[in-house]
Amino acid sequence: MVVPILETKRLKLIEITRKHAESLFEILSLDEVIRYYGTDRLTSIEDAKKLIDLFQKNIYEKRAMRWGIVIKENNQFIGTLGLNGLQLKNKKAEIGYEIHPSYWRKGYTTEAIKEVLRYSYLELELNRIGAVVYLENEASSNLLEKLGFKKEGVLRDYLLQNNSFHTTSMFSLLKGEWELLTAESLGVEVH
Repeated sequence: MVVPILETKRLKLIEITRKHAESLFEILSLDEVIRYYGTDRLTSIEDAKKLIDLFQKNIYEKRAMRWGIVIKENNQFIGTLGLNGLQLKNKKAEIGYEIHPSYWRKGYTTEAIKEVLRYSYLELELNRIGAVVYLENEASSNLLEKLGFKKEGVLRDYLLQNNSFHTTSMFSLLKGEWELLTAESLGVEVH
């Protein structure tokens, strides 16, 4: 499986390689970024390289896809976005994302997610995209709901991070729901 380059108005979603290790480290070593990430923060560039190798292995094994989020204007690597737990046979995956705090609240995450949803439903022919979000992560919960995701419930002590268990919310968006939302935003009547 190959990670295709995806483009939006302001962004390019690219394959993450070892040349992005320093940028990935800069992002995932920040406490405010990994607070709700579900894993401990990176402590070295070597950690970033190992994570990139894991991304590559998961792509090769068709278990996940992860893109680097790059601003077209200046080629700045600002974060990642991916499909975790990818099951092509069962037509489902979970979406995950993080960006550098300097780029928060500028619409980049929304823009990138919309494009990955389009690719997931139309190209990969997935039917369900889930998202696991820490209860305390209101910004991410609000973003997902704005994009049409529905909160399904709560997963108690679902993630272990920093030797503590964390309870999360489970969200999902089905292909049919996405198609209706997309049609509505384009002003197209759906029958």
